[in-house]
This record gives sequence, structure tokens and C-alpha cells, in this order.
Amino acid sequence: MIGVKRTVAGVDPASLHLDALYGPDELHRALEQAQNLVLIAPHTSETAGMIGARELALLPQGAVFINIGRGALVDEPALIETLRSGHLSGAGLDVFAQEPPAEDNPLWGMENVIMCSHSASTAYRENERITDLFCRNLRRYLDGEPLLNQFDHALGF
Repeated sequence: MIGVKRTVAGVDPASLHLDALYGPDELHRALEQAQNLVLIAPHTSETAGMIGARELALLPQGAVFINIGRGALVDEPALIETLRSGHLSGAGLDVFAQEPPAEDNPLWGMENVIMCSHSASTAYRENERITDLFCRNLRRYLDGEPLLNQFDHALGF
């Protein structure tokens, strides 16, 4: 398994259960080696439109594309065309350019597409973890300490 990560300096791919790890500038190299593509990334100025016709064409014939990141990361018309052409054998989509997708969006009628309702982020004990983080941050706030997991305006997440 291979991966692409925004920051790779000093990261051992094995620590992420990967055989190889690439930086964003090596996305095309990674796509050429991929068997399938699972897109898990935030929508930032760096990631907007990162997967278009060229990137989809780099995937091998018959690959499956899964997007549980953000709809704005993908050129949706290019994805639809790549699916129609048969280059991709299918897609699992949890996010879309417009949510919910318009009734006339071709993705609705495609036999090789599974569409979900933006729910792929649900994780084991998620609500318990969110509540715990809130309580910890409330205590930190009341004690005048820095909060955990603060939004970074420069990064966009």
C-alpha cells in the first residue's frame, strides 16, 4: 500500500502501515503505482481540484476510486467521464461537489457508483471521544491553558 501525505519528512512509511510514502509534489508518481485510490483529505487551497482528468487517467484501467475527503477535491465532470469510459471500474462516493447532489447529477444513475450521505467519518466511539475532547478543552480553557486540536487558519484545518 502506498500513500501521499502533506508532510513526509522524518515519517517512516511503515509507521503508517505503508510500503511507500510520497509528498504532494509526487502525487502523479504515486497514482501511476496505485491499484485503487482512496481520497481522504481536507478541502484547502492546496487540495482543491487535486484530482482531475489527468490524475484519474494515471490510475490503472479498472481501478476503483473512493472519496471520503471533500467533494471540492475532485473534478466531478472528469470523474463522471472516467467512469463512463470504463477506465475506472467503479466509485464509492461519500462527498460531492454539491451536497446533496442535484437530482439530475449523472452519478445517481450509474451502476458502477455507490453514493453515501457524507457519513464515512463515523468512527468507533466517536461521540465519546468528541465529548472527552470537549471536556478536556473546557478544563484547559477555565485553567487558562492552550486548547487541544485548534483550527489552524494558515493550513485551513
